[in-house]
Amino acid sequence: MRSTQQFSITLPNQMADAVKAKVATGEYASESEVIRDGLRALMARDRAMESWLTGQVATAYDALKADASRTLSVDQVRARLSAEHQNARNKLE
Repeated sequence: MRSTQQFSITLPNQMADAVKAKVATGEYASESEVIRDGLRALMARDRAMESWLTGQVATAYDALKADASRTLSVDQVRARLSAEHQNARNKLE
């Protein structure tokens, strides 16, 4: 049984030119290698996002759900961000 599958894809001209340029410069041996590397990067990004969501976002959500007194209103968030922004601007001056 084969461990690969062949696909036919259509890319916008700008992307196709970028793929061809990667091969022309010798950075990759073939167009397929460029696409495979791009997919590996996409899969790594997806894993990182999933890890962040399950490790940090879900944990923070559960903590806030357990103790709603820790939540902030929209106005409180805006005020805090405004104060942080002003502090950062003051440091630059």
